[in-house]
Amino acid sequence: MSRYIERIEANPVIAAVRKPDDLEDALKSQATAVFLLHADIFNLAGLVSAIRERGKDVFVHFDFLEGLGRDSRAIDYLMQVIGPDGMITTKSSHVKYAREKGFFVIQRFFLIDSQSYDTMVKSVHALKPDMVEVMPAVMPSVIRRTCSRLPVPVIAGGLVESKEEMLDVLNAGAIGVSTGRKELWVL
Repeated sequence: MSRYIERIEANPVIAAVRKPDDLEDALKSQATAVFLLHADIFNLAGLVSAIRERGKDVFVHFDFLEGLGRDSRAIDYLMQVIGPDGMITTKSSHVKYAREKGFFVIQRFFLIDSQSYDTMVKSVHALKPDMVEVMPAVMPSVIRRTCSRLPVPVIAGGLVESKEEMLDVLNAGAIGVSTGRKELWVL
């Protein structure tokens, strides 16, 4: 099992940083994992470095990076030059390429209906990302079903408003909850 998965299991709150101003609060939080949801070619290296210097794992949302292409060379650049612990993406082609290169990948899925759910299950079985993030998180019965059908750990994010909702998601089987709400970065 990956050390990243072990660390998330030990501390299931993942600080989702949407803007640079939130980074300092994430660095001060007890979260051991940070999802960097917004960065550009000018600040990416500094943000990743600051997070890693605090002993936190950092996962960059590749689809949200500004100033980089969305091709395999951009993934190579992210891995070789910037060096985060892994990446998040919704794109199956990015998952496939990054996994072939040995990069830790979290594939994010937005579940809106049974068709998107079935697509997720098929995709995960075919591509085998290291972890899956299911959105929105506030649907424990779907999280429970997802955890039972997928061969990889599941985290959940989106629309979480309280610690009670976080606990519901964790009790449904997710190993972690990503949230941009600073007040929830401590469980």
